[in-house]
Amino acid sequence: MDLGLKGKCAIIVGGSKGLGKATALQLAEEGAHLAICARGEAALRATETELRQKGVKAFAQVCDVGKPAELNAFLEAARAALGGVDILINNASAFSFPDDEAGWAASINVDLLAAVRASRTVIPWMTERGGGSIVHMSSIAGREGGFPPSYAAVKAALISHSKTLAVSLAPKRIRVNVVAPGAIEWDGGLWAKAKRENRPFYDMAVGRIPWGRMGTAEEVASVVTFLVSPRASWIAGACVPVDGAEYKGNL
Repeated sequence: MDLGLKGKCAIIVGGSKGLGKATALQLAEEGAHLAICARGEAALRATETELRQKGVKAFAQVCDVGKPAELNAFLEAARAALGGVDILINNASAFSFPDDEAGWAASINVDLLAAVRASRTVIPWMTERGGGSIVHMSSIAGREGGFPPSYAAVKAALISHSKTLAVSLAPKRIRVNVVAPGAIEWDGGLWAKAKRENRPFYDMAVGRIPWGRMGTAEEVASVVTFLVSPRASWIAGACVPVDGAEYKGNL
């Protein structure tokens, strides 16, 4: 299936590893041009090289998305490098779990406010181009209890923010959706570390998943890639779980 993404210009906030990298690579395979950012330069440059090898424009910039000035500088530079913005994927996460002031501040600034600020910045650019697509990366932690409070709260806020934006931006032909992954294992990620260092905890998490395994970054990326494509033109305001039925709620 041709997803109609060839020549589209996409920004991924948090795109050097894991879900962000997998999504960037799939978008590039569809012919989309990419701009990515991350704090770690080595992984960022490696991903940038992989994207260029797929024959698309690729722009990468080191950025702490929790700092508004750095995030804005990246977004402006990305727009200039790509020539416009059709797609925004807010994937950055501090993965901050402590229930203290520092943990809440990191989760709010990186997971939530970076997505809010990035969206606010690119919406006028998308409007000028006649529309676009925004995806927030949330989590099933934002849909049910039992997860670290600060992490769960900001992921729930992303779901709410996505729905509000979807309603308000529909007349501008800007679609907004949110993806809620379950436990996803990728090389260098938290679950890969848990598998090595805390196997009982890892096995307990797998035991909650009806499919009996962790998901992969590529499985999440496939959903995101479809959602931002013209093939998903009538999907707006949705919260899409990608979790192997790990989340058990009806809504």
